[in-house]
Amino acid sequence: MAVSVARSARTVEAVGDFFVLAGETFAAMLRPPFAWRELIEQIWFVARVSIVPTLVLSIPYTVLIVFTLNIVLIEVGAGDLSGAGAALASVTQVGPVVTAIVVSGAAATAMCADLGARTIREEIDAMKVIGVNPVQALVVPRVVAATFVALMLYSVVAVVGLTGSYVFVVYVQHVTPGAFVFGMTLLTGLPQVIISLVKALLFGLSAGLIACYKGLSVGGGPTAVGNAVNETVVFAFMALFLINILATAFGVKVAP
Repeated sequence: MAVSVARSARTVEAVGDFFVLAGETFAAMLRPPFAWRELIEQIWFVARVSIVPTLVLSIPYTVLIVFTLNIVLIEVGAGDLSGAGAALASVTQVGPVVTAIVVSGAAATAMCADLGARTIREEIDAMKVIGVNPVQALVVPRVVAATFVALMLYSVVAVVGLTGSYVFVVYVQHVTPGAFVFGMTLLTGLPQVIISLVKALLFGLSAGLIACYKGLSVGGGPTAVGNAVNETVVFAFMALFLINILATAFGVKVAP
């Protein structure tokens, strides 16, 4: 009983510390000076470690969904509607989900490992001693970089997914190219694109905040850093899929 109470107390404390860090980060974003050089380096770093996994994941995910959907459509004589299914899958689901997986699995873990290593080497404490705010110098650039790159990756996934779906549907399943292109806008329009962009923004923001919190709260040696990286993946996936469910439900209500 005492152990469970202690664990619950630690969990509540950790959640509170996370929201404190999030509040400090949002406040530091609006307060000069801004670490532009660190931001550019982090954007390049996140993009470099994320772009290849994004491209590798986007095509199979979209093609698999479109292939399964087209089997049903062709059976009922509605193969010309394959473009609508491909656009809906790529823009509203595959794009945001692939972005979530890559950002949390590649970029967020690297951020956590970097900040965790700085923490156990006491670099963060040294920054505080000399009057440098680690949240403003390190956390804000990483969170902004993760958010910005997540938006860009979503755009890449949507375009690549639609292109791959077009090639597969037209040249493998022999659907008319004009019918595929015409059907793309039947179910997917500007509201769906905007909602998906908001999803990607929230994914990047959440993954960056979780990674920075876990990295700055590391206690112990190298083993603790490894544990923090593993926890970052788990917590980021939980948060990102929860965001996806809530945002999708909201999008269905706002833009059915």
